[in-house]
Amino acid sequence: MSSHSMLGAYGSWAAALAGEGPSFLSFRHTHWADPAAWRPAARQRFRERVAMPDTGGAGDYSVERQYEYDGLLVEKLSWQLSYGPRTEAVLLKPAGARGPLPGVLALHDHGGHKFHGWQKITKTGGEQNAVNIDHQERAYGGAPWANRLARRGYAVLVPDAFAFGSRRIRIADLPATIRDGMDGQEAEDPEYIASYNRWAAGHESVLAKSLLSAGTTWAGVWLAEDLHALDLLCGRDDVDAQRVGIGGLSGGGLRTVYLAGLDDRVRCAVCVGMMTTWRDFLLNKSHTHTWMIYVPHLATEMDYPDILGMRAPLPTMVQNNTEDPLFTLTEMRRADVMLRQVYEKADAGDRYSCSFYAGEHKFDIAMQEDAFDWFDRWLAEP
Repeated sequence: MSSHSMLGAYGSWAAALAGEGPSFLSFRHTHWADPAAWRPAARQRFRERVAMPDTGGAGDYSVERQYEYDGLLVEKLSWQLSYGPRTEAVLLKPAGARGPLPGVLALHDHGGHKFHGWQKITKTGGEQNAVNIDHQERAYGGAPWANRLARRGYAVLVPDAFAFGSRRIRIADLPATIRDGMDGQEAEDPEYIASYNRWAAGHESVLAKSLLSAGTTWAGVWLAEDLHALDLLCGRDDVDAQRVGIGGLSGGGLRTVYLAGLDDRVRCAVCVGMMTTWRDFLLNKSHTHTWMIYVPHLATEMDYPDILGMRAPLPTMVQNNTEDPLFTLTEMRRADVMLRQVYEKADAGDRYSCSFYAGEHKFDIAMQEDAFDWFDRWLAEP
């Protein structure tokens, strides 16, 4: 272990707090033999730690617009939770599709781009903001992956996450002391969007501290709102609720880890570019990540891969990039070993897949094809 860490001389001491061996609520711990006995205990503690807020039930749900584009039926949706502005989302499915389809909750990334949400992984018309064109080029091989998956016969729901897109913090709602010169007059041009995203990066720590002061966590808010979106997807007449998956890159991968670990309605999960260990965050990489990851006290009870492992034996795929600057390769490989041990102990080794791809932080076309094949394997047939 390097003598350098995010905590300087305190790194070794901090790393020792969680210890080296499997924590008690990891299925890898010798105390557990039956996943059916372990899973409820682990999930209960996870729920306690993540401290999800109440989103207010079904709320006001509406279809704002419905039309066809590029072989897909596009539904622009919105719903009102018990707090904050309306959540906007888009649902994509093949035009003319009949019968219940397999569904996927497609989770957008963080990417340092909070001004938009669902638009980052979709294309719903001939015109597209230049910021999102560039984003898709850098992160997704130039492709709106939610569209590509929908064309394979899926109903794909893409909601805005808390603090992104329709759920972003509006400058006009803030006191002047934390506006940092922003005037609150929003615009869709790239210059303003870049300015907003720079401001939002600095505001993130303020928002996270405020959420902790309210008795919740950013991870808990994300999870509660994604559970609400999952409820909506599973409740649709055109979706087979027994064939539902989720997936996403980076922040979308984080949301996949937490939601798929907690809810068995997620029959198939794909986590892209968001798998490592608490030790990696602690010693090496906390400076490259956002506040959404961290859940107080959880690191002494289960490692980060164990959260996703709570879904074993349900099918799970993890995709990593070997030159990803957000993680340490040795810890990504260590996380793979942990998850593989969980699945093998649950007699489900064939339901876990992990791959390492050349390149930096991305979900490119080759990775998408592998992920979509994984969805097809477990969700395509009733």
